Amino acid sequence: MSGEMPPPVSRVRKCLGWAVHAYTGCGLLLAAGVVSLLLQTERTTETYRTCFLLMLVAVIVDATDGTLARAVRIKEAVPGFDGRRLDDLVDFLMYTCLPLLLIDRAGLLPEGCRWVLLAALVASAYGFCQSDIKTEDGAFLGFPSYWNIVAFYLYALPVTGGWGVGVILSLAILTFVPSRYAYPTQPGRINRVMLLLSLPWAVLLSAALALDWDEELFRTLVRVSLLYPAFYLGSAWAMSLRRVVARTPP
Repeated sequence: MSGEMPPPVSRVRKCLGWAVHAYTGCGLLLAAGVVSLLLQTERTTETYRTCFLLMLVAVIVDATDGTLARAVRIKEAVPGFDGRRLDDLVDFLMYTCLPLLLIDRAGLLPEGCRWVLLAALVASAYGFCQSDIKTEDGAFLGFPSYWNIVAFYLYALPVTGGWGVGVILSLAILTFVPSRYAYPTQPGRINRVMLLLSLPWAVLLSAALALDWDEELFRTLVRVSLLYPAFYLGSAWAMSLRRVVARTPP
């Protein structure tokens, strides 16, 4: 015999497995909510605030569904359903497509420069399809398509016109550059540091989203919260540079 048959999976574990998949899939409902808001003829600051709140909820779901999947050993509980594909589908919508659509609908770019959104979309699709985009030691290779975060800061600061074009185009290009970016939910020292720092950052963003966006306190919180993505990018480039230097002959 080639091996023993795996033990049967109980109905409880199957139900738990499908519940985790449903939890991941609720990102599609969040995406539908964002689309319905962005397609409204009349859009206000409150419209975009709600969009960002839905995106924040999607980030929380994305950060926690993997832990739940491992807890129920989901590949054993529901072997015929690939939750990673569902997760990638939701992520591509909530991290790339809808944030880029929001940037367009908010009118943050000059009329003749909207092509950079297509460049970002193509770059993100390339990143999502790379088999080695996630390294074995817990890092992303290339800018990891955090366009939801980019959209928030472009809108909230705001960064418009040529500056917005420059930010989007630069990050799109960095998708093709194999720098190593932290993957906070994975093991590793830098990942643990980024995960720890993400908690106060999330609190700052939540507080900012709850405020009147015309208040000075809102702008102050947004500027302070910008320290986290700045540190994230800086640490990624420093880590990559260190690896390049280490390989250079003395």
